Amino acid sequence: MGEIRIGTSGWSYPSGKGTWNGVFYPIPAGARGRGKFDDLAFYSEHFDTVEINSTFYGVPSPATAKSWARRTPPGFEFSLKLYQKFTHPEMFEKATGRDPWSLGQQDVDDFRSALDPLAAAHKLGALLAQFPASFKNEPDSRGYLEWLLESFRGYMIAVELRHRSWSDDPLDTLELLASFGAAWAQIDEPKFRFSIRQNLLPNVHTFYYLRLHGRNAAQWWKHDKSEDRYNYLYSAEELEPFAEAAGKASRQVKKAYLYANNHFSAKSVANAAILKHRLGQELPGEYPREFVERYPDLEGIVKLLAPPLIPSPRPS
Repeated sequence: MGEIRIGTSGWSYPSGKGTWNGVFYPIPAGARGRGKFDDLAFYSEHFDTVEINSTFYGVPSPATAKSWARRTPPGFEFSLKLYQKFTHPEMFEKATGRDPWSLGQQDVDDFRSALDPLAAAHKLGALLAQFPASFKNEPDSRGYLEWLLESFRGYMIAVELRHRSWSDDPLDTLELLASFGAAWAQIDEPKFRFSIRQNLLPNVHTFYYLRLHGRNAAQWWKHDKSEDRYNYLYSAEELEPFAEAAGKASRQVKKAYLYANNHFSAKSVANAAILKHRLGQELPGEYPREFVERYPDLEGIVKLLAPPLIPSPRPS
């Protein structure tokens, strides 16, 4: 049986309507002067892996990566999303005003350097190349994908494709990914006419990668805030096929990663915990009582965090 690691996409959501503060983290939303509370350290008491989304918006410094490694226990693993310049050139240009087509070896080397501290600490999981729905199965796209996979050869790379043209010709896609040992990231999200279709099966024997984005179709494309599209809580019944898929995949691969990305109000935490329980994994760490009351499916399967001690008033 291969190893199954379950976690969430991101751990730091300190603001907005969907904040984790005062929900999963036992500090109130908008709190100032948080002192020594370390959200990553608290998170790593509960899960043994996390997917970092912040690396999509900027390449982290080696010092930042070293801090991530230092603040987590031995055996913890980080999977990182590739910088948007690699996968979303138009978004990169809009965010930075820089030419997205200047991509070259230096960009690859910079990102590789950021990974070195995690690799040295034996805490590097997979890299995620997440492409937009506009990335279609065309000759130029395939050529670019080959270049990207070759540039990061030697790492475990999961490729998230969203346009249906990739699954309409699955053998060609599978052959391309297999030639580089890349995993075809399995995703659950609202399905539209041109959404990719997948079977939740592994395509390589090294690792498996599954992401749960939620099913908030009403706010997927039209929303006030980007966090709104991830405002979705999977029911235990909806999670069952993913638990079964992970169990089957673990008999074919060395390692399986499952990440819940429905992060609004830490719904991803609740669903990740339920998946761990369903797969017979230990549920370490303690959860705030308010969190369990909000997500009652966790009642009786997680340990509760003791309320803070209130000092007794001094005698007059």
